[in-house]
Amino acid sequence: MLEPLLADETISEIMINGHETVYVERFGRVERIPSGFTSEAQLLQTIDRIVSGVNRRVDEASPMVDARLPADARLPRGARVNVVLPPLSLNGPSVTIRLFPKAYGLPELLQRGTLDQPIADLLAASVKARLNITVSGGTSSGKTTMLNALSAFVPDSERIITVEDAAELSLTQPHVLRLETRPANVDGRGAVSIRDLVRNSLRMRPDRVIVGEVRGGEALDMLQAMNTGHDGSLTTVHANSALDALSRIETLATMSEVDIPFEAIRDQVNGALQLVMQLTRYSDGSRRVVEIGYLVSEQRSEYRMHTIARWDGIGHRFEHFDLPDRLLDNLAQSGISVPASWPVTVPASWPVS
Repeated sequence: MLEPLLADETISEIMINGHETVYVERFGRVERIPSGFTSEAQLLQTIDRIVSGVNRRVDEASPMVDARLPADARLPRGARVNVVLPPLSLNGPSVTIRLFPKAYGLPELLQRGTLDQPIADLLAASVKARLNITVSGGTSSGKTTMLNALSAFVPDSERIITVEDAAELSLTQPHVLRLETRPANVDGRGAVSIRDLVRNSLRMRPDRVIVGEVRGGEALDMLQAMNTGHDGSLTTVHANSALDALSRIETLATMSEVDIPFEAIRDQVNGALQLVMQLTRYSDGSRRVVEIGYLVSEQRSEYRMHTIARWDGIGHRFEHFDLPDRLLDNLAQSGISVPASWPVTVPASWPVS
């Protein structure tokens, strides 16, 4: 039943809501398909094969499991699977399989209309100049795909450490160490969290730390890393706008056991983050960069962002704005020129490539 769906490159997600109801997502659109399961028992057997293949178990005593399925001949892309069994799931056994996307680069995203050439050139220059970049957006808005595309511009000479809940990133540089969380065992022990891995990554002599997504107290460790010499770090966060992403990270940082006032955390955010990019998924399944902002607030002041680019939904085009002096300084200090494709005139004193 599942093999044809797993092999279908047009499918990005499989959602099984009991043995009679199956949905898939194709090109960003969700559609119902005929179920190939004849009974709940058959679905449970399929679930048992999936979780046992990754040395996990799910039963009445432990009715939920979340695991990564490694890529193999039957599953070329790899996937993340989530299972919830009755009585927690009232519709019967629930299975959600997120198939990892292909490692699209910025050229592919350009073809899909996710961004335009000036934005792509500026983002590439920003990664090379070691700016700290946060990719924000909702579920399935393309955050991980964008993070993977941006990481392609990290020089091969740098040591990169990735930290993920489920390893989805596919970096091509030669010096990459991939870290992945581990859930607790059946006795409730042995869990290794994102925060544990972020902390440990700083002891591994990284040039860059790439955190797949911040969801909790690890936000504080990430901010401290960015403020203590690990420039050029990349991460994603769930938020509704670029400005909301800053407040979201601030809130997540308070979830650590370290008792730090909000004002001190705001100081960390203002000192660490630079570029924030907002992605949105539209009803037709397309994903697009809708805003890019540069953080210009300082110390403990209210967050202020200088909008660099945004999507004009009425005119169906990208708008570009002047680059703030601090961003120009960031590029110049790294020996990176302003991309010649940027349509807004920059001061004559700044080099343009």
